[in-house]
Amino acid sequence: MENEKLLEGKHVVVTGGTGSLGRAVVRRLLSGDAGVPDRVTVFSRDEAKQHFMRLEFLEAPKATDEIIYSSAKESLRFVIGDVRDADSVAKVISDAHVVINAAALKQVPSSEYFPMEAVKTNINGAENIVKACLKNGTRIEKVIGISTDKACKPVNVMGMTKAIQERLFIEANRQADVSFNCVRYGNVIASRGSIIPLFIDRINAGKSITITLETMTRFLLPLERAVDTVLQSLRTDERGVTLVPKIPAARIVDVARALMGEKTVGVEFTGIRPGEKIHEIMISEEEAPRTEDTGDYFAIHPVLPELRRSGRVGGIQGEYSSKDDNIGVEAIRSLLSSADSEIEEFLSEGRQR
Repeated sequence: MENEKLLEGKHVVVTGGTGSLGRAVVRRLLSGDAGVPDRVTVFSRDEAKQHFMRLEFLEAPKATDEIIYSSAKESLRFVIGDVRDADSVAKVISDAHVVINAAALKQVPSSEYFPMEAVKTNINGAENIVKACLKNGTRIEKVIGISTDKACKPVNVMGMTKAIQERLFIEANRQADVSFNCVRYGNVIASRGSIIPLFIDRINAGKSITITLETMTRFLLPLERAVDTVLQSLRTDERGVTLVPKIPAARIVDVARALMGEKTVGVEFTGIRPGEKIHEIMISEEEAPRTEDTGDYFAIHPVLPELRRSGRVGGIQGEYSSKDDNIGVEAIRSLLSSADSEIEEFLSEGRQR
């Protein structure tokens, strides 16, 4: 595939395509930035979310979205199904060229209380995708698995299941010529489960902000940067690579202060939740020796030596953690200001539903 037109004329399936990231990926695909796909299929199990997404993408366009609107009318399709169901997965990707797996059970506390549900979606669902892609290997070209910082040194069920998903996708490169890669990143500013929309709602309502620990830190990733990472992973010619974007990190108390502005609300420290980490780690010390600094991204090369590229990977010094190099309140405000439209769109969607 030529990089500038890598998706031209392709059929792209986005599993979990009605989630925050899935919707953003679909919007970018329809914009033609990576070539104009012949078809984009949203595969998910929630018919209500599909209904609202269909209305958004297929009804009257916004002033700046004419290209996306036209592309959606021509090529956007919706399929009800679940990655847990091997038959529905096999059917939806039977004529696909590219698969982006954004389907996940990703709430940390929920996964602690219902661990087998996380296993069914995050592990069994990934295995269903791998098996279906391998059977259809003459057509499938690229598969991207969306992972999380919690898969690195996992201490919670969600992270443990995502770590297995990474290994399932990476190992699949040994079995066929299909390219399986992953992307790994932390807290997306405007997404379900992000603290920022929750903080904004509480501040606007004059309610106290609740923070688990004063020392807690997180990476801050704009939604469009997350989409950039997915497309960059599609562009790589290597197989079995986990791509990690370089992004700023901050203390959560400073995020709260940045969002308050001139408003003053209380801050309550509630204690750490089940399975929660104090700091996000995107690359561990053990992964550092096989991690390459590529500029805007880190590329973690596979743990299986037979899948690594020829030549020596320089490696990086130590782990990549949100506890280091935290930005201050003013820098956080600047970052959030650049993501204002993403946050407002997310909040308005929530109010409509």
